[in-house]
Amino acid sequence: MSTIFDNRPCELGEGPLWHPERQQIFWFDIIGKTLMTQKSGEPRDWQFDEHVSAAGWVDRETLLIASETGLWRFSLKTGQKDLVTRLEAENPITRSNDGRTDPWGGFWIGTMGKAAEPHAGAIYRYWQGELRQVVPNVTIPNAICFAPDRSCAYYTDTVTKQVMRRPLNPETGWPEEDGSVFLDFRVDGLNPDGAVVDAEGNIWIAQWGASRVAAYTPSGQFITAKTFDAAHTSCPAFGGDDLTTLFCTSAREGLHAETLAQQPTNGMTFSASDAGKGLPEYRVLL
Repeated sequence: MSTIFDNRPCELGEGPLWHPERQQIFWFDIIGKTLMTQKSGEPRDWQFDEHVSAAGWVDRETLLIASETGLWRFSLKTGQKDLVTRLEAENPITRSNDGRTDPWGGFWIGTMGKAAEPHAGAIYRYWQGELRQVVPNVTIPNAICFAPDRSCAYYTDTVTKQVMRRPLNPETGWPEEDGSVFLDFRVDGLNPDGAVVDAEGNIWIAQWGASRVAAYTPSGQFITAKTFDAAHTSCPAFGGDDLTTLFCTSAREGLHAETLAQQPTNGMTFSASDAGKGLPEYRVLL
């Protein structure tokens, strides 16, 4: 059973992050250029002058935030942001999109065209001071997450309707060879968006346009799906005291005014209890 966790509608909700030290969920409205949070029923937000989309946690008071021009250290106390590294800052066409921290403390981040221009984006990894491109020619990067045993990364280019699995070096976390198709949604017509892996290695994938987050085993078998009162579910995250609450962002982008009037919950952020058991998000090592 899913409920509305936060009723502030996002034009494009993304990047939910459960901060394990703060026991607090953060997420973004990319189009609104806003970092959002809520704790104990108290909403808060921070406004930026450019698109922001994803984050990792550095310590109790600091996030690493991805924007359309860089990765930034961001102080939750003061709102101060300091540049860590530039990210396609010279390219006005692109912005950041989906991202997540890997088990080695590296931060993966996807970029894409602001109008989803074909193959305008890429997926990068920032680790030990180096930003390296790991997947080129991506249109809409999503579903970045990692197997608990450190064996592989998952990701998708949403327009392909295929989720990829790519082996990783167990010592460094760098990709070692090309990816292979893990899940193929072309027959079902489903659009894979953001994803997160649970403690058993199952992957929970938001499916844009389908009002749900669906779970699949490490061998690709469908397990279950949680439905939400929004057409465009965009990204899940496990949180709560015992990591059994599944949070999910959503979007209003691309929906007609009539649809929004009939279903005003589009764009809100949701939670579903007893949705499996998550893993704590890894700390970004800067």
